[in-house]
Amino acid sequence: MTTTSTPLPVIVIGAGLAGWTTVREFRRLDSTTPVLLITADSGDFYAKPTLSNAFAQNRAPAQLVTTAAAKMVETLNITLLAHTHVQAIDATARTVTTAQGVHAYRALVLATGALPIRLPLAGHAAAQVLSVNSLTDFAVFHAALTRMSGADTAHEGGQHPRHIVVMGAGLIGCEFTNDLATVGYRVTVVDPSPRALAALLPEGASAQLQAALSNTGGAAGEARVQWRLGRTVVRVDAAPNANAGQAPYVATLSDGEPLHADLVLSAIGLRADTRLALAAGLDCARGIVVDAQLQTSAHNIYALGDSAQYGDQATGRTLPYVMPIMHAAKALAATLAGQPTEVKFPLMPVAIKTPALPLVVAAPAPGTSGGWIRTNETEPGSEWQWLDGAGVVRGFVLAGAATPRRGKLVPLVTP
Repeated sequence: MTTTSTPLPVIVIGAGLAGWTTVREFRRLDSTTPVLLITADSGDFYAKPTLSNAFAQNRAPAQLVTTAAAKMVETLNITLLAHTHVQAIDATARTVTTAQGVHAYRALVLATGALPIRLPLAGHAAAQVLSVNSLTDFAVFHAALTRMSGADTAHEGGQHPRHIVVMGAGLIGCEFTNDLATVGYRVTVVDPSPRALAALLPEGASAQLQAALSNTGGAAGEARVQWRLGRTVVRVDAAPNANAGQAPYVATLSDGEPLHADLVLSAIGLRADTRLALAAGLDCARGIVVDAQLQTSAHNIYALGDSAQYGDQATGRTLPYVMPIMHAAKALAATLAGQPTEVKFPLMPVAIKTPALPLVVAAPAPGTSGGWIRTNETEPGSEWQWLDGAGVVRGFVLAGAATPRRGKLVPLVTP
């Protein structure tokens, strides 16, 4: 008598862009191998970058979902364990443990994403500071602003728009600032750096961005966005006069300045979620360390997306952007389908969602010598190129009307 055993599945942990894209690309190559996707959320598919510009588009949380989980399951012919936390990974036994049981795998993909960095704040309202890193987080944020608007669009007889303190002048902080100011909120941005997007932009581009954001959403001559640079928020307390029409929170800065706020949003950055990987004994540094085929230090365990570090512990880098995820997922899918494939990242400029000043950034690799040089000053918009000591272009920044020139600059860059 011949028995046929069910083949072990490919298990994917995480239902973000990295997880779902890997499954979709794998199914294009292999339609029969079982796939089990485990996620702590609903599994609905949405584009995470839409979280930071949803208010200006008047989109509620449910409207950000592009494909429901049930439809993804049906289309891709997989098994989904939603609202399920992975408790442990046994790399030797090749099993994943959840509250629903122990699941053996043929290959395991870690697409666990990233966690918001949270500063240790003092104050009895520090726990009320919000972060937005998922659709669930955005739903909480959206509900808070909706309640705020429903109660009273403005304080003091409608003369002063509601005030939000944004901690962080990086990419996400600036995108949220643009979004919130566009729909009428006053925003104060607090960051220890001396300028906006200091890690990505030359000084001139930062100055242009700050000026553009300052005037977003307000009447002529009205600065809707204020900046508190070179400072940090050190504590958040409940305001003593909140019931008398005052803002409910007081955010105290490192120089002692109090900022009365209706809401405080932390957008100071993300760190790779390596908790499961570390507990399983996998090599981790800034992220889960993977090789050129996206395999971790354990055989048949792979990682990609915001949780991965591409390259070794010393020189590897994280790439928390859409295009690297797409390239990595396609390469990993081929490897999982029996065609070992190394991921190769082309130059991938990042479009920053600040409509007040559109930006396209192709940052030089970390540690690249050289500096920013402003070029093409006679053309519309602004352009900077990063030149190394030999005059070789290693990166660029385009601002405003110059952003359509990205196609002309990409071939000039030597990564």
